[in-house]
Amino acid sequence: MVKQIKGMRWWIVGLLFTAAVLNYIDRQTLSALAPTIQKDLGMTDSDYANIVNIFLIAYTIAYIISGRIVDKIGTRTGTMIFVIWWSVSNMLTAAARGMTSLGAYRFMLGLGEAGIWPAASKAVSEWFPAKQRAFAIGLYTMGATIGATVAPYVVIPLATYSYADQLPAVANWLGQGTGWRLAFIITGFVGLLWIVPWLLIYRTPRKSKLITKQELDYIEQDDEANKTDAAKTDETWSWKKVLTYRGTWLLLLARLLTDPVWYFFQFWFPKYLSSERNLSQDALKITWVIYAAAGVGSLFGGWLSGRFIKNGKQAVSSRMKVMLLCACIMPAAPFISSVTGINLSIVISAAVVLASLAWLINLSSIIVDIVPGHSLGTVFSIVAAGSTIGGIIMNMIVAAMVSGPSSKASGFLDQGLQAILSPVLNIVKGQGYASWFLIIAFLHPVGWLLLKWGGITKLQPSVKK
Repeated sequence: MVKQIKGMRWWIVGLLFTAAVLNYIDRQTLSALAPTIQKDLGMTDSDYANIVNIFLIAYTIAYIISGRIVDKIGTRTGTMIFVIWWSVSNMLTAAARGMTSLGAYRFMLGLGEAGIWPAASKAVSEWFPAKQRAFAIGLYTMGATIGATVAPYVVIPLATYSYADQLPAVANWLGQGTGWRLAFIITGFVGLLWIVPWLLIYRTPRKSKLITKQELDYIEQDDEANKTDAAKTDETWSWKKVLTYRGTWLLLLARLLTDPVWYFFQFWFPKYLSSERNLSQDALKITWVIYAAAGVGSLFGGWLSGRFIKNGKQAVSSRMKVMLLCACIMPAAPFISSVTGINLSIVISAAVVLASLAWLINLSSIIVDIVPGHSLGTVFSIVAAGSTIGGIIMNMIVAAMVSGPSSKASGFLDQGLQAILSPVLNIVKGQGYASWFLIIAFLHPVGWLLLKWGGITKLQPSVKK
């Protein structure tokens, strides 16, 4: 007889946490080692922006389809496929020899990495009641921030180790850039090991042999929280219904506006510290403070809205209260570049990132609150696609800000987006990072007003009848 485990839902979220850690280590390996990789492969800042955009374009494509995949084949199988795909893709990045091959491998990585998020949200919908959902989402999202935190400490030592002297066989095998190539191989391989406990443990609550009866009753006492079981007789929403649902577009636009802040700190902040604050490759380890703050924001944001719900407040209204608090913190962003000391700049950056992640956790929780479980993955994917579109736009704007006029021919992604963004790019060209920090100050307040005026708080009852 299989021994049952108390608090099985927390073991599930623990696995999701670990997957998120690995997801972000693999993602952040490139940005943490950007100065070294750019030098080895002869890449400019515009080239780097194109590589990031290639990743985000794949991410957008994967977001659109991955949620539907999870809704069709289930959380367990879908998650397994995504983790294997991105882990292998990350390992293949070690073979990159130039812009084209690096872009191809990062495109593959993006196709796999996006899928974990709709899958994780669906797992939370299956395993957690409403009052614990935001905290659970915050907990596994904190895994992403922990991954970003530890990535520099894992990959920078690998990149700077003297392989030619200490491990000549490895240096001969991998050639130029042995360190950063090995970093991609090792971090990708660990993801494959994660698959084993996932396949052994994960089932839906009703099918799990490891869950106790008490915990199953606790999960199912709130029928609305367990939307996957409560809505078994309902049909999965058609694409038409998903795309005509007002909540889909409100949440998509809110993520398009606000997620670029978090993307900036993932992909560009180490480069900002290197070029504007003159930090060395090794000194960039200080970015752990930023990503640790993101982890705190993830947990705090989920915990705070959960407290409001326990006190009898409606779920969506509780999320919006926390998001308003976060929006009020974001106007501090312009001081990141204007203060003279690096320590004070890091502190302000940490506060901005903390607020940004607390906002994101609650925005993600609203999706789980208002969408039936049978269609949650699909809607989550469409909404999340707005996130990556916002990230792509951010990359184009920031690249123009920090690169200024260029005599080099535009890259293929630049050419494709020039027609839409050229008026904005011409205005911000050469303005530097300070202009982007000024823009950050307004994104979350505008996003909050969009949700409020769009009536997001009125949608929850209508989908739970």
